[in-house]
Amino acid sequence: MPPQKKSLLTRFLIWRLKYISHKQFIFIVSILVGFLSGLGAVLIKNGTHFIQLLLEGKLIKEYHSAFYFIFPLIGLAITYLILKYIVRNKPSQGIPATLYAISKKKGIMKPFQMFGSLLAAPITVGFGGSVGLEGPTVATGAAVSSNLSRMLHMNQATRTLLIGCAAAAAMSSIFKAPIAAIIFAVEVFSLDLTLVSMIPLLLASSSALITSYFFFGDDILLPFSIQDKFVLKDLPFYIILGIVAGFVSIYFTETYERFQNFFEKIGSPIKRLIIGGLGIGILVYFIPPLYGEGFDVINNLVQGHPEKALENNIFSLDLNNVWILVALLAGLVIFKVIASSLTFGAGGVGGIFAPTLFMGSIMGFCLAKILNNIGLFSHPISESNFTLVGMTGLMAGVLHAPLTAIFLIAEVTGGYELFLPLMITAAISFSITKYFVPHSVYAMELGRKGELITHNKDHAVLTLMDIKSVVEQNFVKIYADMTLGEIVREAVVKSNRNIFPVIDKETESLEGIILLDDLRPVMFDQTLYKVIMARDLMQNPPALINLEEDKMTQVMKRFQDTGAWNLPVISGGKYYGFVSKSKLLTAYRRKLIDFSGKH
Repeated sequence: MPPQKKSLLTRFLIWRLKYISHKQFIFIVSILVGFLSGLGAVLIKNGTHFIQLLLEGKLIKEYHSAFYFIFPLIGLAITYLILKYIVRNKPSQGIPATLYAISKKKGIMKPFQMFGSLLAAPITVGFGGSVGLEGPTVATGAAVSSNLSRMLHMNQATRTLLIGCAAAAAMSSIFKAPIAAIIFAVEVFSLDLTLVSMIPLLLASSSALITSYFFFGDDILLPFSIQDKFVLKDLPFYIILGIVAGFVSIYFTETYERFQNFFEKIGSPIKRLIIGGLGIGILVYFIPPLYGEGFDVINNLVQGHPEKALENNIFSLDLNNVWILVALLAGLVIFKVIASSLTFGAGGVGGIFAPTLFMGSIMGFCLAKILNNIGLFSHPISESNFTLVGMTGLMAGVLHAPLTAIFLIAEVTGGYELFLPLMITAAISFSITKYFVPHSVYAMELGRKGELITHNKDHAVLTLMDIKSVVEQNFVKIYADMTLGEIVREAVVKSNRNIFPVIDKETESLEGIILLDDLRPVMFDQTLYKVIMARDLMQNPPALINLEEDKMTQVMKRFQDTGAWNLPVISGGKYYGFVSKSKLLTAYRRKLIDFSGKH
């Protein structure tokens, strides 16, 4: 038979191995990942804005604000149909889905994730869903990066790095803040920031930034410029802002989690759609600024025009009264997270980055407005600066990403004049939130299960390990009613191990263990062969490992606590096998080498 012709991809990979080093190839692929992620950001953003322009320009303004009520429900219904009949998968929420892929799927993301958010997010947000586009954009780029890495036969460490590159690229393209984007990838995805990872992250972020400039020109999502300089006597007020931001972050996280738990208990997706859709429709009808992402509101506040953000209020209240203005804005802070949670609960696709910025900006503005009007202080506080720093405080608390928060605002404002208040507010908010809420909204579920990759390399490597891969099952079983003679003939003679599980014959449950050391004093005295039973010799194991419930971090801790060399494993209440310390450490070392990308 003539040899089969190699595919074009195979020939390319062979050529690459001959002429391009692994490091150079990563650099090239990171540029490509940056471009594709930037392109994904362009498509999602333009798709959303096109829908909003079509609806708001032709329908809402010319007819009636009642459309604010119906549009979110229509959008969520269309999203449901897209996910069911086109994507054919449940919605996977952006960054949490990407973190799950890194922690539990070796960085492998399914092909549908490349286009699922691309189709569903613009519909959700364009029709008024009160969520952001950053999460879906990151997820789209990460899925493209993951599938590209698999196609090019890259290992797990490289795949994870390129997913981080995609995340940095997506954020760089959206905000035109490349340094903050890199820090975001490192903080949220727990990447190791080394010289090996730094250059690919820089290349991806730069590539996406160029793509963004090519399609959007100089347009910036948050076109800020600092109007008022920071003065040292304002420092106590920024400390107050940090404290307020911490407690608002806790409110955000707790509210979001409770709504998620509420909707998870509702089995039917149609019921979730109706309940969530009607809920968001009512909120948006009475509070129009909750419609969509809300960046217009943020820009109006920074520019000192809060009345523009609230001009559509259905109550027709006098916005010249400062306390009415503060009350309405405080309402936006309270209800934005509820609107976002309802959107997610109803099956919408989006992210929480934009709602966090929205709430943070209003929180900062409100606090400054209150401090300026209670008449206790002789000099006015900069409301625009508090608006900017408020966003930092809430990002640091809700997302557990203080460095991203600091550098994002510093970059988008075009300078570092507010660096000191940014750092102080972010540090205080993050510390308070972290004390009460150990994991960010992104990582909450994974963190509770102990499945989250962190910057602790030992913990990260153990999280990536599969417990089944280290279980050994070549141990000879002993039944509790076996005599010493039967144990010697059926187990000791046939086994090369020095430990034997004692099993209940009917239930297959583990009753105890017998060590070879327990048998040596009596195994050569044949007069005891029919006298001593297995249950007379067995002892309780130092600890048990549950195959379904225990994580590798817990398994390693049990070995440390007990000093044992072998621990039995049970599954569904039945004996399953043993884990040996030597095999566990060998597997750990291999995974550490793979995780570090050292070959």
